[in-house]
Amino acid sequence: MITLLAVTGASVFVYMILWFVMSVIWKRNDVADVAWGLGFVVAACTALVTNRGTSPQGVVVLVLVTLWGLRLALHISSRNRGKSEDPRYQAWRKEWGAHFYLRSFLQVYLLQGFLLLVISIPVIFLIQAPYHPFSILDILGAGVWLVGFLFEAVGDYQLRRFKREPSNRGRVMQSGLWRYSRHPNYFGEVVLWWGLYLITLSVPGGWWTVIGPLTITALILFVSGIPMLEKRYKGNPEFEDYKRRTSAFLPLPPKEK
Repeated sequence: MITLLAVTGASVFVYMILWFVMSVIWKRNDVADVAWGLGFVVAACTALVTNRGTSPQGVVVLVLVTLWGLRLALHISSRNRGKSEDPRYQAWRKEWGAHFYLRSFLQVYLLQGFLLLVISIPVIFLIQAPYHPFSILDILGAGVWLVGFLFEAVGDYQLRRFKREPSNRGRVMQSGLWRYSRHPNYFGEVVLWWGLYLITLSVPGGWWTVIGPLTITALILFVSGIPMLEKRYKGNPEFEDYKRRTSAFLPLPPKEK
Protein backbone atom coordinates (compact mmCIF):
# COMPACT_ATOMS: atom_id res chain seq x y z
CA MET A 1 0.00 0.00 0.00
CA ILE A 2 2.83 2.41 0.86
CA THR A 3 4.57 1.79 -2.48
CA LEU A 4 1.28 2.23 -4.33
CA LEU A 5 0.64 5.51 -2.51
CA ALA A 6 4.13 6.73 -3.36
CA VAL A 7 3.81 5.96 -7.07
CA THR A 8 0.30 7.42 -7.22
CA GLY A 9 1.50 10.50 -5.36
CA ALA A 10 4.33 10.98 -7.85
CA SER A 11 1.91 10.79 -10.78
CA VAL A 12 -0.41 13.31 -9.13
CA PHE A 13 2.58 15.60 -8.48
CA VAL A 14 3.56 15.55 -12.17
CA TYR A 15 -0.08 15.97 -13.18
CA MET A 16 -0.50 19.11 -11.05
CA ILE A 17 2.76 20.59 -12.37
CA LEU A 18 1.43 20.23 -15.92
CA TRP A 19 -1.78 22.04 -14.97
CA PHE A 20 0.21 24.80 -13.29
CA VAL A 21 2.20 25.30 -16.50
CA MET A 22 -1.05 25.48 -18.48
CA SER A 23 -2.45 28.02 -16.02
CA VAL A 24 0.57 30.25 -16.66
CA ILE A 25 0.26 29.90 -20.43
CA TRP A 26 -3.50 30.53 -20.44
CA LYS A 27 -3.27 33.20 -17.72
CA ARG A 28 -6.15 31.76 -15.72
CA ASN A 29 -5.73 29.88 -12.48
CA ASP A 30 -9.27 28.54 -12.36
CA VAL A 31 -8.15 25.61 -14.53
CA ALA A 32 -7.22 24.15 -11.14
CA ASP A 33 -10.93 23.50 -10.62
CA VAL A 34 -11.05 21.44 -13.82
CA ALA A 35 -7.90 19.59 -12.74
CA TRP A 36 -9.54 18.59 -9.44
CA GLY A 37 -12.02 16.03 -10.75
CA LEU A 38 -9.70 14.65 -13.42
CA GLY A 39 -6.95 14.26 -10.82
CA PHE A 40 -8.92 11.54 -9.04
CA VAL A 41 -9.22 9.65 -12.32
CA VAL A 42 -5.45 9.93 -12.79
CA ALA A 43 -4.83 8.69 -9.24
CA ALA A 44 -7.18 5.72 -9.62
CA CYS A 45 -5.82 4.70 -13.02
CA THR A 46 -2.22 5.01 -11.81
CA ALA A 47 -3.01 2.78 -8.84
CA LEU A 48 -4.64 0.21 -11.13
CA VAL A 49 -1.72 0.10 -13.57
CA THR A 50 0.88 0.00 -10.78
CA ASN A 51 -0.98 -2.76 -8.97
CA ARG A 52 -1.34 -4.72 -12.25
CA GLY A 53 -5.00 -5.51 -11.74
CA THR A 54 -7.61 -5.37 -9.02
CA SER A 55 -10.61 -7.11 -7.49
CA PRO A 56 -14.18 -6.69 -8.81
CA GLN A 57 -14.80 -4.11 -6.10
CA GLY A 58 -11.74 -2.21 -7.28
CA VAL A 59 -13.12 -2.14 -10.81
CA VAL A 60 -16.48 -0.85 -9.54
CA VAL A 61 -14.82 1.92 -7.56
CA LEU A 62 -12.59 2.85 -10.51
CA VAL A 63 -15.70 3.21 -12.71
CA LEU A 64 -17.56 5.27 -10.09
CA VAL A 65 -14.63 7.64 -9.53
CA THR A 66 -14.13 8.04 -13.28
CA LEU A 67 -17.81 8.88 -13.83
CA TRP A 68 -17.72 11.45 -11.04
CA GLY A 69 -14.40 13.00 -12.05
CA LEU A 70 -15.26 13.33 -15.74
CA ARG A 71 -18.70 14.80 -15.05
CA LEU A 72 -17.30 17.36 -12.64
CA ALA A 73 -14.48 18.39 -14.98
CA LEU A 74 -16.85 18.74 -17.94
CA HIS A 75 -19.31 20.74 -15.85
CA ILE A 76 -16.68 23.20 -14.62
CA SER A 77 -14.96 23.61 -17.98
CA SER A 78 -18.33 24.24 -19.64
CA ARG A 79 -19.27 26.70 -16.91
CA ASN A 80 -16.02 28.65 -17.32
CA ARG A 81 -16.01 28.68 -21.12
CA GLY A 82 -16.22 32.20 -22.54
CA LYS A 83 -15.91 33.83 -19.11
CA SER A 84 -13.07 35.65 -17.42
CA GLU A 85 -11.10 34.01 -14.61
CA ASP A 86 -13.04 33.11 -11.48
CA PRO A 87 -13.20 36.08 -9.03
CA ARG A 88 -11.53 34.02 -6.29
CA TYR A 89 -8.39 33.62 -8.37
CA GLN A 90 -8.49 37.21 -9.61
CA ALA A 91 -8.47 38.35 -5.98
CA TRP A 92 -5.46 36.17 -5.24
CA ARG A 93 -3.58 37.66 -8.20
CA LYS A 94 -3.94 41.08 -6.60
CA GLU A 95 -3.35 39.89 -3.05
CA TRP A 96 -0.23 37.83 -3.79
CA GLY A 97 1.33 40.38 -6.15
CA ALA A 98 4.91 39.56 -7.14
CA HIS A 99 4.70 36.21 -5.34
CA PHE A 100 1.62 35.11 -7.24
CA TYR A 101 3.18 32.31 -9.30
CA LEU A 102 5.13 30.80 -6.40
CA ARG A 103 2.15 30.91 -4.05
CA SER A 104 -0.13 29.65 -6.78
CA PHE A 105 2.16 26.69 -7.41
CA LEU A 106 2.43 25.83 -3.71
CA GLN A 107 -0.97 26.83 -2.30
CA VAL A 108 -3.22 25.94 -5.22
CA TYR A 109 -1.64 23.17 -7.29
CA LEU A 110 0.67 21.27 -4.94
CA LEU A 111 -1.68 21.59 -1.96
CA GLN A 112 -4.60 20.49 -4.11
CA GLY A 113 -2.59 17.52 -5.33
CA PHE A 114 -1.78 16.50 -1.76
CA LEU A 115 -5.41 16.77 -0.65
CA LEU A 116 -6.51 14.88 -3.75
CA LEU A 117 -4.17 12.03 -2.84
CA VAL A 118 -5.42 11.89 0.76
CA ILE A 119 -9.06 11.85 -0.32
CA SER A 120 -8.24 9.08 -2.82
CA ILE A 121 -6.90 6.74 -0.13
CA PRO A 122 -10.10 4.61 0.03
CA VAL A 123 -9.98 4.18 -3.75
CA ILE A 124 -6.29 3.21 -3.77
CA PHE A 125 -6.88 0.83 -0.86
CA LEU A 126 -9.71 -0.95 -2.68
CA ILE A 127 -7.72 -1.23 -5.90
CA GLN A 128 -4.85 -3.01 -4.12
CA ALA A 129 -7.14 -5.18 -1.97
CA PRO A 130 -7.17 -8.93 -2.75
CA TYR A 131 -10.24 -10.62 -4.19
CA HIS A 132 -13.17 -10.97 -1.77
CA PRO A 133 -16.86 -11.77 -2.33
CA PHE A 134 -19.36 -8.94 -2.69
CA SER A 135 -21.16 -8.09 0.53
CA ILE A 136 -24.05 -5.96 1.71
CA LEU A 137 -21.56 -3.17 2.41
CA ASP A 138 -20.57 -3.07 -1.26
CA ILE A 139 -24.22 -2.73 -2.31
CA LEU A 140 -24.97 -0.18 0.41
CA GLY A 141 -21.86 1.85 -0.46
CA ALA A 142 -22.71 1.93 -4.16
CA GLY A 143 -26.25 3.02 -3.30
CA VAL A 144 -25.00 5.85 -1.08
CA TRP A 145 -22.57 6.89 -3.82
CA LEU A 146 -25.43 7.04 -6.33
CA VAL A 147 -27.51 9.25 -4.04
CA GLY A 148 -24.57 11.61 -3.62
CA PHE A 149 -23.77 11.64 -7.32
CA LEU A 150 -27.36 12.49 -8.23
CA PHE A 151 -27.52 15.30 -5.66
CA GLU A 152 -24.34 16.84 -7.02
CA ALA A 153 -25.22 16.42 -10.71
CA VAL A 154 -28.84 17.54 -10.40
CA GLY A 155 -27.90 20.47 -8.15
CA ASP A 156 -25.27 21.66 -10.64
CA TYR A 157 -27.72 21.28 -13.53
CA GLN A 158 -30.46 23.24 -11.76
CA LEU A 159 -28.08 26.05 -10.83
CA ARG A 160 -26.72 26.26 -14.36
CA ARG A 161 -30.21 26.54 -15.86
CA PHE A 162 -31.09 29.22 -13.30
CA LYS A 163 -28.02 31.30 -14.12
CA ARG A 164 -28.67 31.08 -17.86
CA GLU A 165 -31.86 33.11 -17.47
CA PRO A 166 -31.06 36.83 -17.87
CA SER A 167 -33.88 37.69 -15.46
CA ASN A 168 -32.04 35.79 -12.69
CA ARG A 169 -28.85 37.83 -12.93
CA GLY A 170 -27.73 38.77 -9.43
CA ARG A 171 -30.43 36.66 -7.82
CA VAL A 172 -30.10 33.67 -5.47
CA MET A 173 -31.17 30.18 -6.53
CA GLN A 174 -33.92 28.98 -4.15
CA SER A 175 -35.84 26.29 -6.02
CA GLY A 176 -35.39 22.59 -6.77
CA LEU A 177 -32.83 20.95 -4.49
CA TRP A 178 -31.67 24.44 -3.53
CA ARG A 179 -34.94 24.96 -1.66
CA TYR A 180 -33.84 22.37 0.92
CA SER A 181 -30.09 23.00 1.07
CA ARG A 182 -27.98 26.03 0.25
CA HIS A 183 -25.36 23.67 -1.18
CA PRO A 184 -26.97 20.43 -2.45
CA ASN A 185 -24.04 19.85 -4.82
CA TYR A 186 -21.55 19.98 -1.95
CA PHE A 187 -23.82 17.70 0.09
CA GLY A 188 -23.78 15.24 -2.80
CA GLU A 189 -20.00 15.31 -3.11
CA VAL A 190 -19.51 14.54 0.56
CA VAL A 191 -22.11 11.75 0.50
CA LEU A 192 -20.60 9.97 -2.51
CA TRP A 193 -17.18 9.83 -0.85
CA TRP A 194 -18.73 8.31 2.26
CA GLY A 195 -20.40 5.80 -0.05
CA LEU A 196 -17.01 4.76 -1.40
CA TYR A 197 -15.73 4.47 2.17
CA LEU A 198 -18.55 2.05 3.01
CA ILE A 199 -17.27 -0.21 0.24
CA THR A 200 -13.79 -0.23 1.80
CA LEU A 201 -15.32 -1.53 5.03
CA SER A 202 -16.02 -4.81 3.23
CA VAL A 203 -12.25 -5.36 3.18
CA PRO A 204 -10.37 -6.25 6.40
CA GLY A 205 -8.51 -3.19 7.68
CA GLY A 206 -10.46 -0.79 5.47
CA TRP A 207 -11.64 1.27 8.44
CA TRP A 208 -8.46 3.40 8.53
CA THR A 209 -9.17 4.89 5.09
CA VAL A 210 -11.78 7.07 6.82
CA ILE A 211 -9.16 9.83 6.50
CA GLY A 212 -10.36 10.26 2.90
CA PRO A 213 -14.04 11.12 3.48
CA LEU A 214 -13.17 13.03 6.65
CA THR A 215 -10.82 15.26 4.66
CA ILE A 216 -13.33 16.14 1.92
CA THR A 217 -16.03 16.71 4.55
CA ALA A 218 -13.82 19.11 6.50
CA LEU A 219 -12.75 20.97 3.35
CA ILE A 220 -16.30 21.54 2.16
CA LEU A 221 -17.84 22.38 5.53
CA PHE A 222 -15.07 24.46 7.08
CA VAL A 223 -12.41 25.53 4.54
CA SER A 224 -12.71 25.98 0.78
CA GLY A 225 -16.30 24.95 0.14
CA ILE A 226 -19.25 26.55 1.91
CA PRO A 227 -17.36 29.27 3.87
CA MET A 228 -15.49 30.61 0.83
CA LEU A 229 -18.54 30.63 -1.42
CA GLU A 230 -20.91 32.21 1.10
CA LYS A 231 -18.38 34.93 1.88
CA ARG A 232 -19.07 36.32 -1.61
CA TYR A 233 -22.77 36.75 -0.79
CA LYS A 234 -22.36 38.27 2.66
CA GLY A 235 -24.54 41.36 3.04
CA ASN A 236 -26.81 40.45 0.12
CA PRO A 237 -30.36 40.90 1.53
CA GLU A 238 -31.85 38.13 -0.61
CA PHE A 239 -29.10 35.71 0.38
CA GLU A 240 -29.33 36.62 4.07
CA ASP A 241 -33.06 35.83 4.03
CA TYR A 242 -32.40 32.60 2.14
CA LYS A 243 -29.67 31.73 4.63
CA ARG A 244 -32.02 32.25 7.58
CA ARG A 245 -34.64 29.88 6.12
CA THR A 246 -32.51 27.21 4.46
CA SER A 247 -30.17 24.54 5.80
CA ALA A 248 -26.53 25.15 4.88
CA PHE A 249 -25.73 21.53 4.05
CA LEU A 250 -28.19 18.78 4.95
CA PRO A 251 -31.38 18.86 2.83
CA LEU A 252 -34.14 19.86 5.26
CA PRO A 253 -37.60 21.46 4.93
CA PRO A 254 -37.17 25.27 4.77
CA LYS A 255 -38.20 27.36 7.75
CA GLU A 256 -41.28 29.53 7.63
CA LYS A 257 -40.76 33.11 6.44
